[in-house]
Amino acid sequence: MHRNIKDFLTDWQYETEGTLNILNLIPDEQSLKTIHQDVRSLKRLAWHLIQTLSEMGHKAGLFTSDLLEDATVPNSMAELRTCYEDYADRIASAVPSKWTDSALLEKVDMYGEQWSKGTVLRVLINHQSHHRGQMTVIMRILGLPVCGLYGPSKEEWAEMGMTAPE
Repeated sequence: MHRNIKDFLTDWQYETEGTLNILNLIPDEQSLKTIHQDVRSLKRLAWHLIQTLSEMGHKAGLFTSDLLEDATVPNSMAELRTCYEDYADRIASAVPSKWTDSALLEKVDMYGEQWSKGTVLRVLINHQSHHRGQMTVIMRILGLPVCGLYGPSKEEWAEMGMTAPE
């Protein structure tokens, strides 16, 4: 759980940059490929990340409505990236303008449960990290390069003239 807004914003900026880096590596022609009938495409996962920012932001009281609830998936990865960046910025702006550090202990109704606002912030980050992890595995299976998120990727180790650890 986040206990202050400043720390959340620092984490949010880092996580947003990581998500944008992943989205930048997904070409349109690979974005709709599926690797299994029970696994979403990269484009669908990206759209889910974006819709969740709007959905959770609304449920938690950061946004007055969920503008993406009935929206259709954008046509291109470039449009998805722009939309993600917009909603990530909206979260970053709404949190300090609507909540205070002391308010992070207050409860809000989230999916039939009572979550502290600080927990909402943690879940926003964890949810994004979870699906980014899925995306990087799918990208590997599709033969796409991946970037490091919490350490170098295999490609980044090679760029440094080193062999990635086994």
